[in-house]
Amino acid sequence: MIVRWESEHDYVLVHVHQDMFGDWIFSRAWGQIGTQFGGLKHQLADSYAQATTWLEDVAHIQSSRGFAKVFEASDDTSPEAQEAMRQLSLLDGL
Repeated sequence: MIVRWESEHDYVLVHVHQDMFGDWIFSRAWGQIGTQFGGLKHQLADSYAQATTWLEDVAHIQSSRGFAKVFEASDDTSPEAQEAMRQLSLLDGL
């Protein structure tokens, strides 16, 4: 699952996925739109339910900060999801 929120200048992107060992990974990227300023954090969740709880927490926080959800995909294979993953991988190398 991939979800992206944006404000006028900033973004937050969350990716919930399983790794090759079957563990649930919660990845969160944030930064300024159009720049490489930002960060990336990966967390190992105990379960998918815990990862979705973290996602709900991020959604609540971003909403309270004035961010709007601009993208959500449950399937990582759509062109939009692939673009979001490309942006996430660019941050992973920093």
